[in-house]
Amino acid sequence: MASETSIKISADALAHSQRVSAFLLQEIERAGGWVPFSQWMGSVLYAPGLGYYSAGSIKLAGSSGDDSQQNPRQLSGDFVTAPQLTPLFGFTLANQVAQILHQSESLNILEFGAGSGALADDILTALSEQGINARYSILEVSGDLKLRQQQRLAKWNNRVNWLDTIPTEFTGCVVANEVLDAMPAELFAWSADGQLMQRGVIWNGQHFQFEDRPAPATLADQIKHRMPTLPDYRSEFNPQAESWVQGIGTWLTRGAALLVDYGFPQHEYYHPQRHRGTLMCHIQHLAHDDAFMAPGLQDITAHVDFTAMADAALAGGLDVLGYTSQARFLLNAGLLDHFGQQARDAASPRDRANFQTAIQKLTSEAEMGELFKVLAVGRNIDGGLIGFSSGDRRHRL
Repeated sequence: MASETSIKISADALAHSQRVSAFLLQEIERAGGWVPFSQWMGSVLYAPGLGYYSAGSIKLAGSSGDDSQQNPRQLSGDFVTAPQLTPLFGFTLANQVAQILHQSESLNILEFGAGSGALADDILTALSEQGINARYSILEVSGDLKLRQQQRLAKWNNRVNWLDTIPTEFTGCVVANEVLDAMPAELFAWSADGQLMQRGVIWNGQHFQFEDRPAPATLADQIKHRMPTLPDYRSEFNPQAESWVQGIGTWLTRGAALLVDYGFPQHEYYHPQRHRGTLMCHIQHLAHDDAFMAPGLQDITAHVDFTAMADAALAGGLDVLGYTSQARFLLNAGLLDHFGQQARDAASPRDRANFQTAIQKLTSEAEMGELFKVLAVGRNIDGGLIGFSSGDRRHRL
């Protein structure tokens, strides 16, 4: 487990974290001394000018340059995503995007949370090689990352634009890579006597800490429909993410959304052996579970309940078009073909080895291949998406 003594925090970063902590303390005091964890997480990540995603610091490995796309060992920031690991991810995803654009008779792509812009760059590059001149829109909550995206994607001129709000109508392909896991989650716990508790945050005079209170009836009802009573068990659920997925049904008129994230179907998510939940923090490439360490300087995430996301899509009038592991999706969509081309074009044996390392990380069950899943939801297209042509797991949701 990470600790503040095992990471290097600059004086400026420490001062920023102290400002974030002061803001959080004010929120707790205004609420009477206790706030639900979802509110605390939302402020830590998204408070204007203060939150992890809204303040100006490097968030993604490799976002300060392009070297990390070729060499996954050259990393900066707090964590690495698949697009930062290798362009092969975006090139492969583009094959699925192309099929969705064809079926929806559209050239429009909308990405939520585009990170450094690497995924957009790779998708546009691959589509252009196929003769598809797509129009790419990005909705980004981080001003810092938006600036990085604009710098990286300037070469695409007016084919890329940034939105401030979700469109009222959209036809085409929606991309959300590691978006759901960063939406503020509710934490809950079953007490030793089987009472359902809502986890919240207090200030004890020296630091932030959890305090559990009896769950409101609405929250308790939602949890009891998802899992049995398991004394001394804690976990999360994410009504904000579910609402977001359901909301896609209000503006996606024709097309599909590709939701890529780490998580499980519900029966695995709330497995008795996963009795301490999935909440995870990332700072300087260290993963740990101390949500109160260095507020504003670390990412906080929770794994995705893909059954809940599929149910939310259905509730929004969408079709569930496919669900499978990242490894199976990428292999179905032509990852090895792209790897073969990149290996043939590689300038040196070292470059070829780097691509092989990236492929291993993307597809290995011990790495991202099994933990990450791909869920496709949509409306008014034929289905039969190539990424789910084999190994579709919808029956396990």
